[in-house]
Amino acid sequence: MRTFVLPDLGEGLHEAEVVEWHVAEGDAVEVDQPLVSVETDKAVTEIPSPWRGRVTRLFAATGETIKVGAPVAEFEDDAAEAAAAAAAEPDRPEPEIAADRPEPADSPPAAAGRPAAVKAMPAVRALARELGVDLGAIRGTGPDGFILARDLAQAIRAGAPEPDGYEPLTGPRRAMAEHMTRAHAEITPTTLQDEADVSAWAPRGGMTVRLLRAVCIAAAAEPALNAWYDRERGRLLHKAVHVGIAVDAPDSLYVPVMRDAGTLGPAEMAAALERLVEAARRRRLGRDEMTGATITLTNFGPIGGRWATPVVMPPQVAILGAGRSHEGPRAVGGAIAVRTILPLSLTYDHRVVTGGEAARFMNAAIADLELPE
Repeated sequence: MRTFVLPDLGEGLHEAEVVEWHVAEGDAVEVDQPLVSVETDKAVTEIPSPWRGRVTRLFAATGETIKVGAPVAEFEDDAAEAAAAAAAEPDRPEPEIAADRPEPADSPPAAAGRPAAVKAMPAVRALARELGVDLGAIRGTGPDGFILARDLAQAIRAGAPEPDGYEPLTGPRRAMAEHMTRAHAEITPTTLQDEADVSAWAPRGGMTVRLLRAVCIAAAAEPALNAWYDRERGRLLHKAVHVGIAVDAPDSLYVPVMRDAGTLGPAEMAAALERLVEAARRRRLGRDEMTGATITLTNFGPIGGRWATPVVMPPQVAILGAGRSHEGPRAVGGAIAVRTILPLSLTYDHRVVTGGEAARFMNAAIADLELPE
């Protein structure tokens, strides 16, 4: 007796529903004879018989679901019948076994000069022929050595030429990759987007300086976003506002920190910003200028793009992004007027910041940005 289990049908599927049986218990079947049709969330697939023999048991009724690796049908070998037939016809030449047909798992090794049988689903064989892949060179991981879709995919990947030009990430670019990986693993991000009418001062004023002031005003109005969060120790609300400022540089992205930004006037803020940006682009930032941010600002608008989903860097819980300002129609005093609009994107860690807190922070930032200089 041999038991045939549901093979891996590809696409990461773990189960299939029996749609129709093409055989009944007691039927004699041949290799590749249609055995059962099953339905996955992708399509209906016809599964052929992997062996020649007599079906002694079907493990599922029509409409039932079978897990990958669970029994489908039980077979009784017809070895005795085959031996009797061979004895009755001693002069009959032994037929060649085609390389693309499955052979019973307990059949003897292939004779010298004759290719070994390949055990694979018809769909896998068809794809292998289309791609020019030799199934005989692939080791199957399915029942009785059957070649599955994943085996063919792995063989294709292994045989693909390695693209030229790969180089290891080093220095600040490697650090960026590590930071982003950590952020993705730890943060539960949600992004709130809105617009500010900055016609009262833009484009005459310095955009980033005004954004820095707005971040400080909003952090005072809603301290929940000017905070750190550690899963083991809890939340730490900061009184001082140390703003990390995303700086685009030729070799990577830097985030120097403007300390006590809320205590600086416009001229002091502009001078500190110029110094930090220059130091970042010349790679002259000190360790203390790269750590301790309580919230981050990214003004990507001068480069391009209106909206974004900025990445929160733990232990911080929020980052405000500003997109490209543009002229657009707004209702002003009951009439339509062309105004200068600044898109804003606020990403926050929803593990510790509520939607209401994020909205209040955004409202406070917008209110300050819409004031005249």
